[in-house]
Amino acid sequence: MLRYFTAGETHGKCLTVIIEGMPAGVKISLDKINEQLAKRQLGYGRGGRMLIEKDTAEILSGIRGGMTIGSPIAIKIENKDWKNWENIMGTEVSNDEKTVECPRPGHADLTGGMKYNHSDLRNVLERASARETAARVAAGALARQVLEPFGIEFFCHVKRIGEVEDRLDINSEDFFERVKNSPVGFCDEAAAQKAMKYIDNIKKSGESCGGIVETIVKGVPAGLGSYVHYDRKLDANIAFSVMSVQAIKGVEIGMGFGVSSVSGSRVHDEIAYKNSYYRITNNAGGIEGGMSNGEPIIIKAAMKPIPTLYNPLRTVNIKDKSEHKATVERSDVCAVPACSVVVEAVVAFEIAKAFLDKFSGDCMDDIKAYYDIYTNRISKF
Repeated sequence: MLRYFTAGETHGKCLTVIIEGMPAGVKISLDKINEQLAKRQLGYGRGGRMLIEKDTAEILSGIRGGMTIGSPIAIKIENKDWKNWENIMGTEVSNDEKTVECPRPGHADLTGGMKYNHSDLRNVLERASARETAARVAAGALARQVLEPFGIEFFCHVKRIGEVEDRLDINSEDFFERVKNSPVGFCDEAAAQKAMKYIDNIKKSGESCGGIVETIVKGVPAGLGSYVHYDRKLDANIAFSVMSVQAIKGVEIGMGFGVSSVSGSRVHDEIAYKNSYYRITNNAGGIEGGMSNGEPIIIKAAMKPIPTLYNPLRTVNIKDKSEHKATVERSDVCAVPACSVVVEAVVAFEIAKAFLDKFSGDCMDDIKAYYDIYTNRISKF
């Protein structure tokens, strides 16, 4: 089974991700991993750390000569700010120079401290930080390369930042090319300008803002996932992975919550046939009964505003229980464009996992053979 583990703290020496279950014979481009890491660091409203870090991946194991060899793959992402934190975050010796005693509302600080019995909440925030998502982006960028030979593609964009929405049709010409060149991940340039002004105003008031991101997956064959077992349902596993991303508070697939307010004939996608089966609409977002149905898979995720506020909220000091203002860490005002890259990465990993579960094999030649047999069979159904 394809899976990954991440390790590392936001101001620690490095982030590490280990990917297990990749078959042998997958052609891997390090440049494609670094391209996704660079995208994660972009976006209007990012904080000062983006001026310090330029994330690049170093592959430590599992790949030889640009090809996977079937063993676990380890990737390291150096934290360039480590030199300024070595005495604070050292693994053998550390000091209490930046001890955190005033937890931030909306963050893991207080509950994490209670759970693990930490008197210094820095132990919590260093791991709970969204800095960890760099490792997940690397894992997703690697996993999606197993899908490239099969024509499976991933796209992401931002639908909303705070009160500003990008309303352009996703099927409009050059949609994703325009998204790629937008500081806020919008297609609509006028809406992008409004969003940047909105972020500026939020920053001036010491606030932060969230938004909605959307991921589209094209080329997925029908039949990934399962209707038989709850824990193999594709939509359930995608929702789980997306909800595990820091600051995500809601996930929709296809119409999502919209299905609750209209009649069945306006929800369910009618089936037609022309050389192959297809749906006339795609309200299901490409997944029915826990399985991909051959249509594009569409996932939306709602990101809450970042908990670190430069006009901090009230909290309580865990040592003396006195009222205080929450701790202020260096942070972003808006990280929604970056969030779209992270969500795309975790979705890519789940699609790759379901794909390899369906077309299991120890090497790409076996997987391709099984894929060809299956797609040939269902084309005659």
